[in-house]
Amino acid sequence: MTYAITQTCCSDATCVAVCPVNCIHPTPEEQAFGSTEMLYVDPAACIDCGACADACPVDAIFPVDSLFEAQEEYAGINAAYYAGREPEPAAAGPNFHAWGEPSFLRSLPSDFAPIRVAVVGTGPAGMYAAEDLLLHTNAEVTLIDRLPVAGGLVRYGVAPDHPATKGVGETFARFHSHPRVRMHLGIEAGKDLTVEELAAHHDAVIYAVGASASRRLGIPGEDLPGSLPATAFVSWYNAHPEVPPETVGLSAQRVVVTGNGNVALDVARILVTDPAALAGTDIAGHALAALRGSAVREVVLLGRRGPDDLACTGSELLALRHLAGVDLVVDDGDPRTGAAIDGAAAGEKAALLREVEREAVDWSRPPSPGRRIVFRFHSAPVEVLGRDGVEAVRVTDTGGDREIPAGLFLRAIGYRGLPVPGLPFDEATGTVPHEGGRVVGMPGSYVVGWIKRGPSGGIGANRTCAAETVGTLLADAVAGALRSPAYPARAFGRLIRSRGGRVVDARGLAAIDRAEQARGREHGRPRVKFDTVPALIAASRGSRWGSPR
Repeated sequence: MTYAITQTCCSDATCVAVCPVNCIHPTPEEQAFGSTEMLYVDPAACIDCGACADACPVDAIFPVDSLFEAQEEYAGINAAYYAGREPEPAAAGPNFHAWGEPSFLRSLPSDFAPIRVAVVGTGPAGMYAAEDLLLHTNAEVTLIDRLPVAGGLVRYGVAPDHPATKGVGETFARFHSHPRVRMHLGIEAGKDLTVEELAAHHDAVIYAVGASASRRLGIPGEDLPGSLPATAFVSWYNAHPEVPPETVGLSAQRVVVTGNGNVALDVARILVTDPAALAGTDIAGHALAALRGSAVREVVLLGRRGPDDLACTGSELLALRHLAGVDLVVDDGDPRTGAAIDGAAAGEKAALLREVEREAVDWSRPPSPGRRIVFRFHSAPVEVLGRDGVEAVRVTDTGGDREIPAGLFLRAIGYRGLPVPGLPFDEATGTVPHEGGRVVGMPGSYVVGWIKRGPSGGIGANRTCAAETVGTLLADAVAGALRSPAYPARAFGRLIRSRGGRVVDARGLAAIDRAEQARGREHGRPRVKFDTVPALIAASRGSRWGSPR
C-alpha cells in the first residue's frame, strides 16, 4: 500500500522534510517546486511509513486503499506525475533526527543578543516568517494585526467546506503563546502606528499585509448594487467583521461570476451547495441563513479565454465534478470550446471537462430546474445592466454582444495589494519594491507574502517566500546593517496601550477561540464566529456579548 496526496495539498513541503525515502516531489530544492499545483507521492518509492500523513498540516495525504469517491482519482494523479520521469536519487538515510540540543541552522552568532522583530500580519505569510524566526533563531517576535483576531486568509479566505485547509491555522496557533512572542491584535500599521514608530521599537519589521483589495474591470455598471468583488462574498460567508450581513442578497435565480480561478469556483460551489451540507461547518450564521432561503439555482462562470486557459487548479475542478446534487455544464455555443476540450492531452485541465455535459445554452430563458454551474468560455463582461441593481450582464463573444439575465454579479479576477503609509509602493504591481524581501531604501524593513510577490500562490508558497525574507534579514543582522531599537522592549506595550483600549493579546485571542467553539457546540458546529469588531473585543475580555446569527 502507498500513500497519495489529494485535493487540499498546500505545497508547504512539510511532508517532504519527514519522508525517509525521498518519494515526495517536487521538493523545495527542485526547479519545479512552486510551479506545480500540488506535491506528489511516487508510488514506486513509497514505503508506507505514514510519516507524511502525520506531518501534513492540512490532512491531504491518505493511504491509496482508503481513498473514496472523488479522492480515488488522486492515486492515478500522483502516479501520472512520475510517468516517464527518471527516478529521483534515493535519500542517503532517513530524514529523522534524534532529539538533542537545539540546532539553530539559521541562527545568529552566539554573542548576539536576541533581536526584536515585528511581524505585521498574522496570515500564512506572517506566521511562516514568525515560525522560522522562533524555531531557528533566538529572536523575540511581536505579532501585529489590524483585526482583533489572528489568522488572515486562513480564517477569512478559505471556504467553509474546506475544513482540512483551515487546519493549517492550528499549526500557526501554537506560536501565539510562545514565550518569545508578544501579540497585539486590533491595531493597524500605517494608521494607528507609523512605520517609523515600529522601526524605533524593533531591530527589524516584516510586513505581511497581503493583498486585500480586488481588481476592477472598469466597465459601466460595475458599482451597481448587487455587483461585488468575489472577495467581499468570500468575506461575507466567512464572518469577516468588516463585511455586514446585508452585503449579499440571494433573491435572484442566476448569478454571474467573471473568472474561473479557485476563488470563482469557491464562490460558485458555496452558492449551489445544499445548505444542509454547510450546517456543520464554521460558515457565518447570517450566510447559512441566507443560503437556506436562497433563490439561486444557476451560477455562470465567465472565462475570457478558452478551456485550455482555465485559471483554477485541476484538483478544485475535479472536486466540482463530484458536487452532490449539482449539474456541471459547459456552454459549447462557441465551437472553439468543444474543440479545445476534445483536443486536450491527458493531464491537462481542459481534459477534465470531457465528462461534463455540454449544451448551447439559451440565455433568454430562466435557469433550468435544479442547481447547476455553467462554464462559459471566450466570453468577457462589457457592461453590468440595471436601474436600482443588477438585472443582467452584457458579454461579448464571437457572435457579438448578448445579455445574460442575472441578479448578482461577482468579479473574481484577482487581488491587489494596498500601500502602507510610510513604505514605498509600486502602483503597477500592487507590491512593495524589495530585494530578496528587503524593502528598497529602508534598512530593517522587510516584506513577505502577496505584498512582496503579488497575489499568486497558495498557503504553502508562503513558506519558501518567508524563508527567503528571513534569510535576508539574518544576513543583514550578521552584517551589522540593522539599527538597534531606540526604546526598551516594554516601551512598545506602553505605546500600544496609549493608542486605544481595544487591543487583543494572546490571552484575549485564546478567549475568543474558546467562546467561538462554545457557541459552536450549542449549534452542532465546530465554531460560530463573532462577526463584528465589538463582539470580538468583548469575547476577548471574557464576555459572551452578542448571539449567533
